[in-house]
Amino acid sequence: MGAYLDAHQHSLTDPDAFWLAAAETIDWVKPPVSALDASNPPFYRWFADAMMNTCFNALDRHADSGRTALIYDSPVTGTQASFTYRELRDEVAVFAGALAGLGVGKGDRVIVYMPMVPRAVVAMLACARLGAVHSVVFGGFAPKELASRIEDAKPKVIVAASCGIEPARVVAYKPIIDEALTLTEHRPDHVVITQRPQSPAEMGPRDVDWDAIVATASPHDCVPVAATDPLYILYTSGTTGRPKGVVRDNGGHAVALAWSLQAVYDIGPGDVFWTASDVGWVVGHSYIVYAPLLVGATTVLYEGKPVGTPDAGAFWRVIAEHGVKALFTAPTAFRAIKRVDPDAKLLKQYDLSRFRTLFLAGERLDPETYHWATGKLGVPVIDHWWQTETGWPICANLRGLEPMPIKPGSPTVPVPGYDVQVLDTAGNQLPAGSEGAIAIKLPLPPGTLPTLWGDDSRYVSSYLSAYDGYYLTGDGGYIDSDGYVYVMGRTDDVINVAGHRLSTGAMEAVLAAHPAVAECAVIGVHDALKGQLPRGFVVLKAGVEVHEAALRDELIAAVRRDIGPVAAFRDVSIVPGLPKTRSGKILRKTMRGIADGRNEPVPSTIEDPAVLDALRPILRPILGP
Repeated sequence: MGAYLDAHQHSLTDPDAFWLAAAETIDWVKPPVSALDASNPPFYRWFADAMMNTCFNALDRHADSGRTALIYDSPVTGTQASFTYRELRDEVAVFAGALAGLGVGKGDRVIVYMPMVPRAVVAMLACARLGAVHSVVFGGFAPKELASRIEDAKPKVIVAASCGIEPARVVAYKPIIDEALTLTEHRPDHVVITQRPQSPAEMGPRDVDWDAIVATASPHDCVPVAATDPLYILYTSGTTGRPKGVVRDNGGHAVALAWSLQAVYDIGPGDVFWTASDVGWVVGHSYIVYAPLLVGATTVLYEGKPVGTPDAGAFWRVIAEHGVKALFTAPTAFRAIKRVDPDAKLLKQYDLSRFRTLFLAGERLDPETYHWATGKLGVPVIDHWWQTETGWPICANLRGLEPMPIKPGSPTVPVPGYDVQVLDTAGNQLPAGSEGAIAIKLPLPPGTLPTLWGDDSRYVSSYLSAYDGYYLTGDGGYIDSDGYVYVMGRTDDVINVAGHRLSTGAMEAVLAAHPAVAECAVIGVHDALKGQLPRGFVVLKAGVEVHEAALRDELIAAVRRDIGPVAAFRDVSIVPGLPKTRSGKILRKTMRGIADGRNEPVPSTIEDPAVLDALRPILRPILGP
């Protein structure tokens, strides 16, 4: 790992030199003289003396290349479209002019509430062009959740579509927006609506039609901004119920994403990169919209699902049709495909000869899913780990810098810029192989959150207060003797059974290895004698016929064999599905609350509330009222 070790060491011992070199890939209005501003810890800033425009770097500088910037593929509407860099730049420039005509200027906030359509990307980049701050809210979020984000960001304008399209239903957005605005004190000046034929919106006094305002708008030039000016706010759930607005700045974000796309994902100009996520999530911000365009690659915008639009071969079709070099998605997407088509029979219909790498992140990649994907696709399957707050990978196998041996269960090594350590409860660094809290020594690298929107004190209390001089990731795990990091799950997914600290992630790995199991979850629930006990939930692969009692015995015996009797694992339920967020994360915390008898609310981020409702009777009788 010579090239990697040299780069990682250089990034920690001389961050100024390392990141100034990386910054040379960005076009600056005023180039940075220094990289790190450490004058006001813990509020570190990057490229504080520089000026630039993110939209210029994403579009204008590539406009004469003739390359394709974006491919839109929508199986839910049966449509496809592609845009060259020049075509996308021209659309963005005109919409930026339209927003400016509505009074949007540098520093103003704009909420984008849209499905996976090209105009969502246009709206984001138009805000960046003006120096305005966009805040994308996942299309279809409930009125209360949308209202909380409106109240916090105080947008001058909301940009929305009339509806979103799910495989089995059409979700009208305008009624949600109207209801949200009855719950807020802040009112935007205008709501810009893209009318979709599947469900046109009724327009009100503050509403304006996208097509109408761009018809009379003039293209707007890029507005120079300070590298430390905010590019966007992305809200993540807070423990108090009030969302946390993660801030991303312009300069550090552009440098980090351009560097990471090439170093981590091995994607450069002209390559086709597909991130199967949503622009409402950080993955969509970083690797659907910004990173591919910053380096001059082609990004795929997919409005569909891994299964059901129309079948479990949907991903293979997109890869084959568009010549995708690398796919980045969540492990849950592959578990869904594996469950419906366990032998990957549909894969045989498509030519994936141009496909090189599969990247998975968003939730722990269990070894069973890793082995399935590796065996079926015949390409490297790369687990990597990061968070909304960091904006780009913390740990990864750097395929563009130096590909490394893959260890199933590990996202490999800390990415240059990140000083990852495992700490005990007193904040002492633990030796290799010892499990503890994963923390990152400050300063965080460029592209990570510098603070929370309008709330510096909450930024410190949420992330920096547990260990002095460290960012607390909230995840637990260990680092092995080779420097590979193992993320075993959120620290609240480490349970205490009669004084023994046990990882539910390790138990899940055992359950997932059973040939009948498609996916699983293990949670710790209250027990009067032992403090906590683990409960398992498994979903079977499609078409599998098993004797449920015999399967339970096999799974319990497997955990006893691999984890030990100390786990006291005696309870496993076979269920039709697991409740998940729209980004694919299993709602373990919600499941724990129900099992412990609390009146747990349905999270706003849930994909299908019916799945959770079906699970409640199974959870409650054990320990609930």
